[in-house]
Formats: sequence, structure tokens, C-alpha cells
Amino acid sequence: MATKAALEALLRDRKLDRTLIGHLSAASADEAGSPLALPALDARLLGGLPRGQLSEIAGAASTGRTSLAWAWLSAATRRGESAALIDTFDRFDPASGAAAGIELTRLLWVRGQAISKTGAAVDPAWLPGVRMVSGPGTLVERAVDRALKALNLVLQAGVCTAVVLDLADVPLAGLRRIPASTWLRVQRLLEGGDAACVLLVPLPVARSAGGVTMLTGVSDALAGGVRWAGSHDRARRLAGVSIAARLVSPRRTLCGDVGLEARVDPSI
Repeated sequence: MATKAALEALLRDRKLDRTLIGHLSAASADEAGSPLALPALDARLLGGLPRGQLSEIAGAASTGRTSLAWAWLSAATRRGESAALIDTFDRFDPASGAAAGIELTRLLWVRGQAISKTGAAVDPAWLPGVRMVSGPGTLVERAVDRALKALNLVLQAGVCTAVVLDLADVPLAGLRRIPASTWLRVQRLLEGGDAACVLLVPLPVARSAGGVTMLTGVSDALAGGVRWAGSHDRARRLAGVSIAARLVSPRRTLCGDVGLEARVDPSI
């Protein structure tokens, strides 16, 4: 036992403890975590998203997936960390990001190209990072390839400790064509470092062995689900929505679902 404890201590000193097979203790998970500053969620995550790992936030549109990503970037930048957003299709609105608490002076915003996100825009001959195509879907493939290359460059630089790759609007046909080896390369860049990387996707596609998948959805069982303001149909507007996040991880013991409250500012 003494030898095992000494070996584990040595691995932690060299920041190689994430290679240990087995459950991380609560203390070590807290040290390795990157909190979202959402107490209910951070408690389930044992301190936050694991550093040195690839995690993902997956869900349909309007289920709070982007809000969770912005909350994480906000928490990281307010702690004084440098963050990066790889914005594949140029969807990020700086004013909304600032309103969510993101310190824009600490955010590296890598802008993509605002183009169609329909499934027909993806050429079936395209293989990300391997084979380019010429046709109506060329702009989509190029945007995804550029985003993946940008992610590699940001992680190799090692400056940003909170990195989001926004693939939420990539057509499912294109998302499924990204080889698994792409995510293995990303994980190799993350291992042993202080950075945490999150994929923002419509459905789970990849995570590292020590990463976390957060599945978002609107919950009718929590505080009324979707709520509307206004007494007349023509004056009715969205006032808020209750979000449920299911946490999945192969190595970390995560307890149950988490209910989150999303409020809508009518002035935006």
C-alpha cells in the first residue's frame, strides 16, 4: 500500500495522475476541476470540468447547451484565466457573451465563416482533414477543417486553459464524418496540462476517458418547463425555461441529473 501511495503521489507531482485507472478522489478531482460557477452542477462534477481532458456539452437547440458553455467561459475568465472560443460558423455575439459575464479581454475568439448549416450542404465525399471536395457543400467542409486546425493550434500554444470548440450547427451528416482519430489527437495535446476543452455539439461525438458529457434538455418536471410572459398571443414572449443536465463520465462518479434555471432578458 505504501508503494502504491508513493507511486500515485509521484504521478500527481508530474501531473500524470489522470493516467491512473480507477476513481479519482474528491480532493484530487477538486484540484483538477475547472468550475462553471454553478453550485449545483459543480457539486455533481466534483469541482468542475476535468482539466487535461476532452469533455462535451450535447443537446438540441434551445436546451441550454450554449448557456452552459458561456457560463464556463465566464467563470474561467473571471478567475483570470485565458480562454478560447473556436467559433466554426461565426455564431458568437460579443454583447451577449459580455452580458453572460465573459471577460472579453481574456477571450481569444477564432471566427469562422457564417454559412448554411443544412444537411444538403455536406458533400458525401468529404473526409475531414484528409480529402477536400468541390461542390455546393465546400464551404461547410472548409469551415469545419479550419476550426479543427485552429483548435490544434490553440491547444499546442498552451496559453488558454478553457477552450470551447463550437460544432453545434454542423449538420449531423458532417459531424459523424469526423474521424475518431481527430479526438484522440486532441486528447494527446490536453494530457498532462492545465487546459480543459469542451465540444459544443448537437449529440455526443467524443470525450476522453476522464472527460465528462453533459446532455442538456428542457425539463417539464422542473419549475414548469418553458414559461411565457404576456396575457395576449401577440404580446407573448419567452420568459424562462427549466433545463435538466444529465452528466455522464466513465471514470468519475456523478450523481443524477441537475436542474438549472435559465431566465430570458426581454430587452435582448
